[in-house]
Amino acid sequence: MKILHIDCSPRKASQSRKLSIAMMDRLLSKYPNARILRRDLGQYPIPHLDADYAVALCSSQSSITSPEKTFSLSEQLIHELEDADIIVLGTPVNNFTVPSVLKAWFDQILRMGRTIGVTDSGEKVGLLKDLPVYIGIASGGIFLGKDAKQPDFMTSYMKVAFNCMGIRNVHFLPLQGTAFLDSVELDMQREQLVLSMDVEAATCK
Repeated sequence: MKILHIDCSPRKASQSRKLSIAMMDRLLSKYPNARILRRDLGQYPIPHLDADYAVALCSSQSSITSPEKTFSLSEQLIHELEDADIIVLGTPVNNFTVPSVLKAWFDQILRMGRTIGVTDSGEKVGLLKDLPVYIGIASGGIFLGKDAKQPDFMTSYMKVAFNCMGIRNVHFLPLQGTAFLDSVELDMQREQLVLSMDVEAATCK
């Protein structure tokens, strides 16, 4: 059992990190011998796509001068996905959507012909195995539910991004209104979210 644990906040004591750690603890109570694969995008951000990568995406593999170099980071990140049995992702909401470091990660792993295929009729199909993804989201405001005060561009984007690679077992755990909660309330909400995790969805087939 291998768990890919991803964090996106640049703050070491952020609410999204605390949530992802609690989610990991819950899963490790079920799989105490699991191996953890760590990817800290907040502390160690990956670069955004450069010109060589953009050109290579629009070119045939045979016409790329050095595909190993051009796609080396992309391949490394995709291999981490392929190697994992479970993904735990902790992220804040940044200006209505995902942080740029997380968008850079998606840009590297969403690759036609590698993680995404296309049918004869032009529809995208996922090329990766399905696996459970638990996404802990920390938001200063309310963006989900009947009391939402802002639009949700975040969960819809991540669901589509994972789905188009073939990963459909996606679960969101939103810790909302963190700007208005004291430490006791935050701890209670975090605990309730983690207890609500469908850990049975993490049973690998």
